[in-house]
Amino acid sequence: MTTVSRREGILLVAIVVVALGWSAIGAKSLGTWALEVVWILIGAPLVLVFRRRFPLSRLVCWLLVCHAVVLCYGGHYTYAETPLGDWFRDRFDLDRNHYDRFAHFVQGFVPAILVRELLLRLTPLRRGGWTFTLTTAVCLSISACFEFVEWVSALILGAGTDDFLATQGDVWDTQWDMFLALCGAMLAQLLLRRVHDRQLAGVR
Repeated sequence: MTTVSRREGILLVAIVVVALGWSAIGAKSLGTWALEVVWILIGAPLVLVFRRRFPLSRLVCWLLVCHAVVLCYGGHYTYAETPLGDWFRDRFDLDRNHYDRFAHFVQGFVPAILVRELLLRLTPLRRGGWTFTLTTAVCLSISACFEFVEWVSALILGAGTDDFLATQGDVWDTQWDMFLALCGAMLAQLLLRRVHDRQLAGVR
């Protein structure tokens, strides 16, 4: 199956709605939560509105839902204080909660397949080096724009953005975030391009 069925689509929407509801209830900071999940509140309606005219591949739909869950989890606890990140920190004797790092890797991994799909379906580009390069560049640009959002938030709100920024005292946090998004974008294309190509062949 190259696109999600109606029943599967309902399941995906339900997962996102439940994740959003759970993450909002008892969130450490509703302001931080809103900043983290606003992308879901913008993106999910767009996918639903255009689902008939421009149905996304099954792979992209599931990746987007997984990304939404990652955002909801981080928004609920704040990225610096997620229990999963704390467990990994304590288990492997790490110097910080690395859930933020994981989220930025996902920020490159998931959009890469979406961007790749848009380029292959909406432009004359073909599979190959140029598509790989442009997809990677777009994902790195998205990561850079997100860092600008964090910067502007820090300027406007000052210390109130500490939970949102989740730098945990690392002066190289911005560079790490962008580097991991870059790695995620490249790895997603290398690992998933064949599966994605098979699904694209059946998407109208």
